[in-house]
Amino acid sequence: MELLLTQYLSELLAVITITILTIVTPGPDFIVVVRNSLVYSARSGIYTALGVASAVWIHIGYTLAGIGILLSKSILLFSIVKYLGAFYLFYLGYCCIKSKGSDIDLPNTDQRDRISALKSFQMGFLNNALNPKATLFFVSLFTQLVSTSTPLEIQITYGAIVSLTCLIWFSLVALFLNRTYIRKAFLSIQAYVEKTMGVVLVAFGIKVALSSTN
Repeated sequence: MELLLTQYLSELLAVITITILTIVTPGPDFIVVVRNSLVYSARSGIYTALGVASAVWIHIGYTLAGIGILLSKSILLFSIVKYLGAFYLFYLGYCCIKSKGSDIDLPNTDQRDRISALKSFQMGFLNNALNPKATLFFVSLFTQLVSTSTPLEIQITYGAIVSLTCLIWFSLVALFLNRTYIRKAFLSIQAYVEKTMGVVLVAFGIKVALSSTN
């Protein structure tokens, strides 16, 4: 395996570079992780990150199976995924906008974990799985940067790197936002921040709904 990775080092570096640049750019996944980390806890944010990282394997699976190319070329299939993703972003945005804040007691971690680990995971998973931009990212990654002659096990390794990068980055975001002074600042303006995040999520939803396969 190490020998094979050495042979495909340029591909590996390209995958890592593109993945990092894409993930650190704020998008729907970033907003959801930030929101859950601030409103609930670092625990919630990390489980949300785990959901995002797990959903990555859905995209990897159908892309390697060749379905991703079909999805990107079919207007009907792409539209179904696109509008499902847009609807979910609209829903999350609506919930944030309608939120009136919370009575989170900063020192009481039990009160902060008012959302289950499963619910946090589901939010991250669905947010990424229903994102058509993620579909196009993986199709582009595996058709333009990765050679068709690259062994399947190497391509799976690339996918694992993408998934692990997502988990590490978003988990670090969740842990950083859990610092006491950051949470105190957030709690003082929580209602406004949540509404702003809601507007951003709705804007992402509109962007997704208007996106094309180009």
